[in-house]
Amino acid sequence: MRNDDEGPVAADALSRVTWALRRAEWAVQARKEQRLRPLGMAAAQYSLLISVHTDPGLTGAELARRLNVTPQAVASQVARLEERGLLERRAHPRHRHIQELHLTDAGREALGLADAVIVDIEERIAEELGPEQAAQLTALLDQVADVVREA
Repeated sequence: MRNDDEGPVAADALSRVTWALRRAEWAVQARKEQRLRPLGMAAAQYSLLISVHTDPGLTGAELARRLNVTPQAVASQVARLEERGLLERRAHPRHRHIQELHLTDAGREALGLADAVIVDIEERIAEELGPEQAAQLTALLDQVADVVREA
């Protein structure tokens, strides 16, 4: 008699590198959400704000590509952050129909508080791994990203 759970997937499926990456991502994401919640911010909003901070004037479409989400998801988050006074849309200087995104003073302040939370999480990881392994992990993750992009 054959067990229906046997078959097309190898027994080691959950010990593959992609699953290890996913487990780490889930753990980090859950911690970020938990720690950012008291600030009234979601991890996705932090990602959006840090992207606009590092590259002021991004459009919604550019932001969607950078964050690998739909333009609709970006528009929804931008609207929420704009309502809270953290982001503002400005007309592009040469193309009036294009709107650029910029942080407000309140947005910079909120981002600073949120970034301190993220830095604390990162420092905890680096502390546990040690400086050599933390640097090695960063290099390996960059290498994984490069390999997958080239595939």
